[in-house]
Amino acid sequence: MTTSTGLGSPNNQPSHPTDEGSEKKSTASRNKRKKHHRPPTRKKNGSGNSAQGITPQGKRGQSSSRRPGQKNNSRRPPRNVSSAVNPADFPPTEIIGVFDDSIMSEGFRSLNLLPQLLHGVHDLGYLEPTPIQIQSIPHVLEGHDLIGSAQTGTGKTAAFALPTLQIMVGGSGTRVLALTPTRELAIQVSEQFKMLGKYLTTRVALVYGGVDYEPQTKALTTGADIVVATPGRLLDHMRRKTVDFRNLEILILDEADRMLDMGFAEEINDILNRLPKKRQTMLFSATIPPTIQNLSMKALSSPSEISISPPSTPADGIFHGVYPLSAVNKPRAVLEILESQDAKSVLIFTRTKSGVDQLCGALERAKISVARIHSDRSQHQREKALNGFRSGDHRVLVATDIVARGIDVTEISHVINFDVPEYPEDYVHRAGRTARAGLIGFALTLMAPGEIMPVKNIERFVGKALPRVCLPGLKDDVHQTNLSQEPRPLKDQPVVARYNHRNHRQRITRRTGLSLR
Repeated sequence: MTTSTGLGSPNNQPSHPTDEGSEKKSTASRNKRKKHHRPPTRKKNGSGNSAQGITPQGKRGQSSSRRPGQKNNSRRPPRNVSSAVNPADFPPTEIIGVFDDSIMSEGFRSLNLLPQLLHGVHDLGYLEPTPIQIQSIPHVLEGHDLIGSAQTGTGKTAAFALPTLQIMVGGSGTRVLALTPTRELAIQVSEQFKMLGKYLTTRVALVYGGVDYEPQTKALTTGADIVVATPGRLLDHMRRKTVDFRNLEILILDEADRMLDMGFAEEINDILNRLPKKRQTMLFSATIPPTIQNLSMKALSSPSEISISPPSTPADGIFHGVYPLSAVNKPRAVLEILESQDAKSVLIFTRTKSGVDQLCGALERAKISVARIHSDRSQHQREKALNGFRSGDHRVLVATDIVARGIDVTEISHVINFDVPEYPEDYVHRAGRTARAGLIGFALTLMAPGEIMPVKNIERFVGKALPRVCLPGLKDDVHQTNLSQEPRPLKDQPVVARYNHRNHRQRITRRTGLSLR
């Protein structure tokens, strides 16, 4: 049934028949009016913004400012949306189903988590909580601000995700913001929130650059409980008022030192100034360098500090080895490692984007399945490469330090430093991609003559000597003579005096902003 919308509508047509010429003339007149009709504009509320969900009907009975069937070709998000979003209109986070938590270990049950969260933990196959989780979760549930430091791969994400999800139950609106340095880490954190909170009615919005604004704006304005974002794109949304943090309760800064290393100091400072002052804040990172103190003083209030292990110590299950060789023989060394060792899933780091492409070309010519990731690759290409590596379609992934942190691929057997990392702490993060979840892994470094000093800096940073290792297929290399060792855990290596962190930081400085300005 067609609704009457004014003169000339079907319900107002005369009941007597018309001749053919008159009908054609009437149709042409209606089509002419349609052609020149402009859709009505939205009424403004008191603040000058569009009122949510209310648009006056136009002459033709339209219920929105867009013509029926009209496609929105704009890639820019609408402005001033936040004032039209009322968090009270969104349903609260609720509990779904029941779960018998008696099948969980005593370690998890002692954390006083909801059975529904334990159900999510059980589905992920976790048997026991990690030390960072045991110490962090009670502090967060008590409402304290927190600084948490633990080795990469020890469960830091679940350490803040589980208590955050429990605190959210019963509330509504956007109450949680998690900031991460990279798109890949943002995707991983959002997936953890979804999987751990699958038995809660939790809505997660993922915000990062390199993709269209429109889907993100829709997710932000239709009731996201949790926002996981990178600083740059989030600040764009905040400036355009397409996100509302009036109800924010928890702020999470994940891998905060890496965000500062990448030059996000000004963006983080701006975001903090736009957030409610009354909130709970958590800062998690694999390392807590002195530069983090400036950030913690601004963002946190009387935080509890938890450090599970020395910030410069790789995991115990990693076998380390350094291969002295000529720079021209590095591609040969990679092929030798792939052929001679049980290297099932290999992550290779290079210093430059061109180095990634050149090495991938050499591996492809050797018929090795390889994927690549660096900042010049599109987001779709990066996700496809990472998913292919995670699923086993690609045996090798070559990347810059963009994936040195936060990428949770549990079965990486080997990490190869094709170029020695310029900064010692990056070695810890690269090595942390293997031996995750208690497994065994190898962190191997190819050292050219010009890279001896960076290796010595790494040894002083971790406090242990890295064993010099030979490759049977490279005995013709002059730097491979008189070497007989094999990769070993650091615990079996001689102690090396650690450097003074303050003096080292002055001598080797980062190229990007490290402090809040």
